[in-house]
Formats: sequence, structure tokens, C-alpha cells
Amino acid sequence: MSDKHVDEVSGVETTGHVWDGIRELNNPLPRWWLWTFYATIIWAIGYMVLYPAIPMISGATKGVLGYSSRQEVAENLADAKAAQGTFVEQIAATPVEEIEANPELLQFAMAGGAAAFKVNCIQCHGSGAQGSEGYPNLNDDDWLWGGSIDEVYQTITHGIRDPQDDDARFSEMPAFGEMLEPEQIREVAAYVISLSGTPSDAALVEPGKVVFEENCASCHGETAQGDKDFGAPNLADAIWLYEGDEAGVAAQVRQPQHGVMPAWGARLGDTTVKQLAVFVHSLGGGQ
Repeated sequence: MSDKHVDEVSGVETTGHVWDGIRELNNPLPRWWLWTFYATIIWAIGYMVLYPAIPMISGATKGVLGYSSRQEVAENLADAKAAQGTFVEQIAATPVEEIEANPELLQFAMAGGAAAFKVNCIQCHGSGAQGSEGYPNLNDDDWLWGGSIDEVYQTITHGIRDPQDDDARFSEMPAFGEMLEPEQIREVAAYVISLSGTPSDAALVEPGKVVFEENCASCHGETAQGDKDFGAPNLADAIWLYEGDEAGVAAQVRQPQHGVMPAWGARLGDTTVKQLAVFVHSLGGGQ
């Protein structure tokens, strides 16, 4: 006859452990669970032997297979780069204005240009290329230096007012605060605002037009629609690089702000610049 204690409620033997009158039931784990547990131990030992697993002072055990996830990633990147090589070579050999005529090349250039834009351009032009005060919106059709793909390519390559590039686009609006009387600046600002909006004092418009014709039309044109040869903006639309109210226009006339865009050709290389030009030209405002 067994001397083991059996729990009266469950009918299960107890282990003999008693604490404060409470007895521990002897319920062993299911066999399937034990065999699964043993299998995981065997699998872990096998993994540890085959693959890098145990941290050491200056590295880790290599495993008999010599597998490396870093090496696998490096090989995948090398394969991807090799696959891209054909398109990169074609872009390098193709004039930028002809890239858009090749659908496959255009698709590759667009993808590469979008990636390059996110890395190099969104800091100033914004993630959606919408720009901000002092940084042009690249989605509209208002271009200081021209919006054809060749002109965009030229601007990206050599920059604007970049002292490090001899071929940078360069023009500066003079500070008319040193040439005009304060009242004349108020008048010309009122005239400029009248071209696309309503000035604060309509009486200033006519004399402002005279000031404009004598001092500003040589760059901005007689109709104030700008001149891309000089990088002179169109003043007859409602698109403004800086503040577009009357006080902002007067401030720009008095003491102009001049932005600087770096020359990207030397930094990124011609192939990447071509891809950027294709991407920017595709945003909707390209001419």
C-alpha cells in the first residue's frame, strides 16, 4: 500500500511539501511540452555551433558556417548597385534634356532625384518642395532663372551667388534706400502692390509707377513681369519670395535680401544633379 498522500478533492498525489497546512499537488508537465522544450534546447545548441552567437571580448563566435548578416547586407547592396550601374551610366552619357524621352531612364532618374532631394534640398525648400520665406517654391511656375530642364540643371549645378563657383548665377538688387527718398520708396511699393493687389493708398500708385519706370524697369521690365536673364522676379503676380505686403516690398526696395544657393555640381556629381533636375522639373512648375 502506497504511503503517498492523495488530495481528497482532486484525487492527485501530493509531493509531500506542506506549508501552513497547504499541500503541493504533484502535476507533472505534459509530455508534449517537455519534448518541445528539449527540442528548443537542442535547436539552440545547434544554432550556437553553426552561427555567430556567443559574445566575446573583441567580437563573437563565428560559427562553423561563417555566416555574417553584415556581409549579406553588403552583398545585397553590391548587387543592387551593379543593377543600377547600367542606368547610371546611361544618365551620365545622356544630355539632361533627353532623359525625359526615355521612359525607363526617366523613371530611374525620378527615383534617384527624389532621394537626392530628400537628403540635400528639403532643409531649405521643404519636404514637399513648397519652399518658405526666402526659399523658392519649386511647385509653381514662377522661376527667377528659368524653369526649363536645362535652366534648372544649370541652377542646381552652379548655384546662385555661390562664391565658390565662378559660373554661379549672380545678380543683386541695389539698395535703393541709398538712392531714393523714403516717400519715393512708399510710392513704388504701393505701385508694385497694385499690380496684384490693393495698395493702402491709391494716390501713391501713379507717382510710384514713375519711380518704377525710372529705377526698376531696366531689370523687372516695363510691365514688371521680370527678366530671367537677370534673375529679376515677376512683380505682377501674387508670388513672393519674401514678405508680399506693402511694408515687406518697401523693406526689400530699401535694403534687399539676397539668398545664396550652393553649387551642387561639385558636391554631388553630374549624374546626381541630372536626376535632381529631372525630379524638380517634374514637380509641376517646370517650363
